[in-house]
Amino acid sequence: MLDQPVLGVLHPGSMGAAVAACAVSAGARVLWCPSGRSAATVLRAEQAGLEPVADLGALLERAEFVLSLCPPAGAEDVAREAAEFGFDGVYVEGNAISPERIERIASLVGRSARAVVDGAVIGSPPVGSKTTRLFLSGPVDATSLVARVFAGTSVSTPVLGEEIGQASGLKVAYTTYQKASRVLAALAYGLAQHHGVDQALLDVAGARQGSYLVETDYIAKTASRAWRWAPELEEAADTLRAAGLPDEVMRAVAGTLRYWTDAKDSCGISVEDALEMLRRSI
Repeated sequence: MLDQPVLGVLHPGSMGAAVAACAVSAGARVLWCPSGRSAATVLRAEQAGLEPVADLGALLERAEFVLSLCPPAGAEDVAREAAEFGFDGVYVEGNAISPERIERIASLVGRSARAVVDGAVIGSPPVGSKTTRLFLSGPVDATSLVARVFAGTSVSTPVLGEEIGQASGLKVAYTTYQKASRVLAALAYGLAQHHGVDQALLDVAGARQGSYLVETDYIAKTASRAWRWAPELEEAADTLRAAGLPDEVMRAVAGTLRYWTDAKDSCGISVEDALEMLRRSI
């Protein structure tokens, strides 16, 4: 383990705070900037043991490496701020963005940073007994630094290779199936319910191992996360097009998710509420 490494985490939400807490548990100092953040974010950071600093400049000056975990739409703006401050450590881009965007970020931040690492978080926030994986790609010395900081924690750090874009490519490929499948399951259940055959659908799906169709409670969870998932699936659509593959399905799924925008982070929404929001969209 490094001699108390210093990590800066940029705009930690529920995932970012949980990942940062794992670094704290392993002996790292983790800095964050509370300026402009919500009371809920401040509370999460305090509970995770993160150390507040006055401003972004102070964070970037003191951190050996930074981990950016924010809504995908803001990834390049966050990276641009780091570049404007001349950050010279290791920049870990951990957001759900396309390989093309991580390449742009690497070019931007790489003007001053020692190295840029492409990262992809796959899994639930690592709290309680849950674990997650932070897939990495980039220069060996930089990915090794990140791996050492999280060694022995609930965040594993598989290294995919040295090429920027590999980790992001994996994340987008996984998102293309996993998140789109949740939306399709919600639509299938709503359709079956409309025709009075929802229980029959569950019986049929229950005979197939691992079918999302039987997990009806997840419809409400999908609705509450739609504000984050829709941009991720737009990223997936862009990546499919760049790979010479059709992108229409992903754009349609992203459009469906936007019907749930008003359910943002809602803990009290029911399956019926979520389905009614879709019905009202037509």
